Amino acid sequence: MRASAAAAVLVLCALGGAPAAQAPGSAAPYTVLSREGRRPLAARVMAGQEMFALDELARLFNLTIREDAAAGGLTVTAGNQTIVLSAGQSLASVSGRLISLPAPPAHEGRTWYVPVDFVTRALGPALTTRVELRKPSRLLLIGDVRAPRVVGRMDPLGSATRLTLDIAPATPHTISQEAQRLIVKFEADTLDVALPASTSPDLVQNIHQGDTPSSIAIDLGPKFATFRTSDVPGDRGAGRLVIDIAGQATEVTQPTPPGPPAQPPTEIPPLIDLVPSGTLRAIVIDAGHGGNEPGAKGPGGALEKDVTLAVARRLKGTLEGRLGIRVILTRDGDATMGLDERAAVANNNKADLFVSLHANASMRPGVSGAEVFYLSLDEYGDAAQRVAKGDSESLPVFGGGNRDIEMILWEMAQARYIQESAALAQGVESALREHVPMSARAIQRAPLRVLVGANMPAVLVEMGFITNAAQEKQLTSDDFQNRVVQALVGAITRFRDAHVPAPVSGAR
Repeated sequence: MRASAAAAVLVLCALGGAPAAQAPGSAAPYTVLSREGRRPLAARVMAGQEMFALDELARLFNLTIREDAAAGGLTVTAGNQTIVLSAGQSLASVSGRLISLPAPPAHEGRTWYVPVDFVTRALGPALTTRVELRKPSRLLLIGDVRAPRVVGRMDPLGSATRLTLDIAPATPHTISQEAQRLIVKFEADTLDVALPASTSPDLVQNIHQGDTPSSIAIDLGPKFATFRTSDVPGDRGAGRLVIDIAGQATEVTQPTPPGPPAQPPTEIPPLIDLVPSGTLRAIVIDAGHGGNEPGAKGPGGALEKDVTLAVARRLKGTLEGRLGIRVILTRDGDATMGLDERAAVANNNKADLFVSLHANASMRPGVSGAEVFYLSLDEYGDAAQRVAKGDSESLPVFGGGNRDIEMILWEMAQARYIQESAALAQGVESALREHVPMSARAIQRAPLRVLVGANMPAVLVEMGFITNAAQEKQLTSDDFQNRVVQALVGAITRFRDAHVPAPVSGAR
């Protein structure tokens, strides 16, 4: 074998160091993804095969390369493993085990090149870290980097359209609406995506990678009205996210002659009812503090205003996706807002529920646990009790006679909803208890100004004590925030299904 290898070296020298009859050409670079970040890795086409420069791989994987001119081969050392390559041979010996390659190593000038498959076929088994080459996406993953493959397709559904995202492996994600966009954020380092072109520009104008490597943005069209999502398990550990996007109602037009019947999409769950059910049509989520009012600060520097906004955005996306209802944020950025202004947002939007999110603080660093508050009327005396009972005043009207008028001062707006607020608070406390640690005083009544003017059932949720070092880490983690969101969505769903308040005349 040494003689044939030496002959191969002579042939290479006679050809001026180029083993291929075809001149080398450039190819699109690959992207290397690792915990340290991303970087390009150049590729070349030689003899019809994509190649990596062995020197580049040596720098990337800390390899040692030794050329044996007499034997016409190369020795590549990776840790305590040895890979032997021979010129003219489409084989590699990995610690004595032969591995086939799609092409032999190539030599140009002082640089050796190996087929891109060398990375996974020969180098991968010799390394102690995970290596994955994805040729169609031109990605090289190193280590435990998370880069799920996301493949999308669109299907028309009458006045709606359906976007289906197949995710391998199944990866936790959240969906939120930001202005005229839906944002799907994955708990990943980056995404390996193949996204479809829009087939319904009135509803969806474009689908593309978002502002972060782990998100997908769906640009909504001018006729977008609402959306609903569902998650279904896929095969072999994959997941599937189905997003049904509905348009605004349009006038009925004359039918056009039917064309060939379209093939129904396979393995897709039935169209989700996009009409909001129950009595909830709109919910206001209040992200506490903001702007020049940062709220409480944790020992690690986390700010209450940042935690509340992050959870509010997650909660908005999940509520809209699962319940198909309108969700308004009192703030969707780092803005300063007064307490009465927050309730005014809910009143002006005729919201059915008001949920204010906060992170607690204590002088004792060991205090922890979530708490739920609703308004106490004790500070407002007999007037609040009369409003809570729905009493009205008889006033004279133009033309003679009297009329019963319900006059509600701003400070009394919440009084008539105390019972519903108490029921909502109990439901939220029960749901949170299933997902996150709770305080010893999990449910409380207090004269909180932010709740006073809310003209609908309203609660304030202290998600945990940010002044507790361990809980500060929880409050800023994706896992904890998602558990809070799951609990709140469950509580609101149960409140919707079980608590149907009678309409109050003149309440709005």
